[in-house]
Amino acid sequence: MPTCWSSRINYTMELNYPTVIAVGKLAPALATGCTVVLKPAEQTPLTALYLAALSKEAGFPNGVINIIPGYGPTAGKAIASHPDINKVTFTGSTEVGKLIMEEAAKSNLKRVSLELGGKSPLVIFDDFDVDEAVKIAHDSVFVNMGQNCCAASKTFVQENIYDTFVEKAVKLASGKKVGDQFDANAEIWPLVSEEQYNKVLSMIESGKKEGAKLEAGRSNVGDTGYYVYPTVFSNVTDNMKIAREEIFGPVQQIIKFKTLDEVINRANNTKYGLAAGILTKNMDTAMKYMETVNAGSVWINSYLVFAAQIPFGGFNQSGVGREYGEDGLKEYLEIKSISIKQ
Repeated sequence: MPTCWSSRINYTMELNYPTVIAVGKLAPALATGCTVVLKPAEQTPLTALYLAALSKEAGFPNGVINIIPGYGPTAGKAIASHPDINKVTFTGSTEVGKLIMEEAAKSNLKRVSLELGGKSPLVIFDDFDVDEAVKIAHDSVFVNMGQNCCAASKTFVQENIYDTFVEKAVKLASGKKVGDQFDANAEIWPLVSEEQYNKVLSMIESGKKEGAKLEAGRSNVGDTGYYVYPTVFSNVTDNMKIAREEIFGPVQQIIKFKTLDEVINRANNTKYGLAAGILTKNMDTAMKYMETVNAGSVWINSYLVFAAQIPFGGFNQSGVGREYGEDGLKEYLEIKSISIKQ
């Protein structure tokens, strides 16, 4: 029989979609009869606190949903290492995920589920409409200013259409209006913090130094805000830092490839494995890619398609466990076998 795994669960959530991620974690825990201790990212505490206020208004009993704002090294570490907490789920960076797993192991071997970083490949074949491919690739990278763990920042384009694709991608990115998030006409808003802003700029500089061609993009809009224009690199090679590490900003790397087998090997040459996509009219090609690419979510002729019924999580250093769907519910249950002699 399945029983609730824990009466007290910690959530440390990522800063990019704070309300969506909080609700996505609260729902399965509450549905399986667990109570929750939630520590929001220090950059985004207000949405979680407001969500807690709404839960009281909705009639949740005291102590079922508990919000603990604070910093990772203090509040987060205390929760991850607490012996009376039997499960931790975390959405964030691979580095912090490893620290949480270490603390969980040292305390009481609490169950851990982690949704971590990614460097997701989107592979585009020359049989797919170029204009549609450019739009899908653009949206898959620049949504939420690139602050998206599934962002397909590594865009593989088949050599026959590479130059045309780059030209159209640069035109689309350069035409976006950058501005304040309260400006109804703005399409690209500031990054979440100065720390993230400086990290993104340093990654852009590394791309230029390592020989990638900066086709579009610059930083700064006025004197305030952490603005980075949609940035596009061409002539990117697999060994460059921008092709290997998660940027978490509006930066697209366009990489040339020849054959399916080649691009599968290159797509899998990563420590991550969160998501992947392919654009092609050949379903045999799509099926082979889907079966062999190491990613928890694979999208064919689309990207960033989610539903509450579909399990979500990563391979390799992109995480442990799954969220959403039946598999997500199982993360909060433990199987108990009962034998009765009559």
